[in-house]
Amino acid sequence: VGGPRCGASLHEQNKALRIELNANANCAWQIQRNTNQTVRLVFSHFKFAPSSSCETESIKIYDGPSTNSPLLGQVCNDTDAVPVLQSSSDSLTFIITTNSVAFTRNFFVFYYYFSPETRLENCGGQLTGPNGTFTSPNYPAAYPAFTYCVWQIQTAKNSKIKLQFQDLFLELDKNCQFDFAAVYDGLTTNTGLIGKVCGVAQPKFESSSNVMTVALFTDYANSYRGFSAQYTSVPLPGPVEPDTLLTCSSDSMKIVLSKSYLASLGYKETDLQLRDPSCSPVITNSVIFSFPLASCGTTKKDDGQSITYTNIISLSPTGNIITRQKSVQIIAKCKMENNSTLEVIYVTKSNIVQNTTAVGRYNVSMSFYDSDSFSKPIHQSPYYVDLNQTLFAQVSLHSTDPNLSVFVDTCIASPQPDFGSLTYDLIRSGCNKDDTVVTYPPLEHYGRFKFNAFRFLQRSPSVYLQCDILICDSKNANSRCTEGCISRQKRAISSYMWKTKTVVGPIRLKRNLRSAHNSESLAKADAEDTPNPQQYSFYTLSFVVLISNIIIVVAVILKYHKRQAGYGYQKIPNS
Repeated sequence: VGGPRCGASLHEQNKALRIELNANANCAWQIQRNTNQTVRLVFSHFKFAPSSSCETESIKIYDGPSTNSPLLGQVCNDTDAVPVLQSSSDSLTFIITTNSVAFTRNFFVFYYYFSPETRLENCGGQLTGPNGTFTSPNYPAAYPAFTYCVWQIQTAKNSKIKLQFQDLFLELDKNCQFDFAAVYDGLTTNTGLIGKVCGVAQPKFESSSNVMTVALFTDYANSYRGFSAQYTSVPLPGPVEPDTLLTCSSDSMKIVLSKSYLASLGYKETDLQLRDPSCSPVITNSVIFSFPLASCGTTKKDDGQSITYTNIISLSPTGNIITRQKSVQIIAKCKMENNSTLEVIYVTKSNIVQNTTAVGRYNVSMSFYDSDSFSKPIHQSPYYVDLNQTLFAQVSLHSTDPNLSVFVDTCIASPQPDFGSLTYDLIRSGCNKDDTVVTYPPLEHYGRFKFNAFRFLQRSPSVYLQCDILICDSKNANSRCTEGCISRQKRAISSYMWKTKTVVGPIRLKRNLRSAHNSESLAKADAEDTPNPQQYSFYTLSFVVLISNIIIVVAVILKYHKRQAGYGYQKIPNS
């Protein structure tokens, strides 16, 4: 066990690192070895400064040889798991950043190379019966080194799982850093840690629902007999979900709790408070907390693919010196991902977690403006312009979080509002594709660009714009929003945060203004100017009859004159 104090380049087949850091550290460890194997990295113990947030203090793990590689995961003070990460190649990089608080941080990290195709017998699997047993590999003989096994237990709906380790003998350590079994409330090892055990014991665990996960990890030394475990399913009394409601928007978080639900937990409405106690609820028939996303002690976590806002309602009795009530926390999370908002609220009560989810979205709009001051939006629709006139477009994110930025990734034009087969690229992957396009530097919650008006060669009076908008954490210097124009090849490995589409239009040339205002009159005039086939036949027949009459009249006149000429003049003789 060992390693340099702040960062290192590691090439061993396996290694354990005991890391101790103080304030203002920024240390990177690179694990790389020329082999066809992949890396498994385990953070079996981590202790950050108290009350630190992911924004100021964290471990970031990258799937490759540098911090420019894709982000694989993040570990923070509130990480509710024993992180186990696996590379896609023969290299990994992790960086530990600490804040300015004077405190000694401790981490225990272990990695080893392995072949993913190698399978160990009796190591993990799916357990779906109402009850069952499972054991560690080789039990009761010593378990093998470098073991990572995951068992997922799932029983009938409206039940919970009771787990009993009938026998457990793993390497003993006060922090269970070397060999351990971890139990999770759910079907994932990323969150919901109920407990981590090692040494000699017969611990019991209980889930909040019908799913539970058990993970076993062992290092390279001191193997013992492992464990034998038994689980049973128990029917849940009453509803599984708590009587709570969470609503998330771009601007705010709203949590509604019923008084009857609080009473079932043994609390009343005056026993609640947010992280910031000054943010008090409105009490009617329910207890309602409503507050802007970036206030009331709400924390924000960026994991490279999404952003999560979290606040906690603590329930504690007031006016007492002691209590025998179980501690309860209601944890509300708004997760912004792609073009939607995933809302999660769950309640912890003696390590029991219950979850509810809902869906929302970011509030993004796009408008045209009369100049590059972007002070006067164009409200008329359609927007009539001159050919080659400069048009100013602005995308706006309506959010109370000041640490978000907007990036116009792609904008296409189409003569139709459904953006069918005929489209034209103005901006693609942050790159200007039209010679007249100019993008402005990012400004808070706004993305701005300008271009010259054009028309499609086909007879289409309107032009519509559709833009893909990316929303990033402005504090993240490596976000997609800071990369600008990127090639398609680079885009494939670049992670961006949240994406949504917005449409504006139509734009029409001013020469079509009269036709738009007088469409009925012009339609009538067009009908009169464009005869149908029956009208055409009638006009032709009339013309033929007219010509025939003229010919007849001319013939009669000629015949009359000819008759007069035949008689001539004759002088009358004198008598």
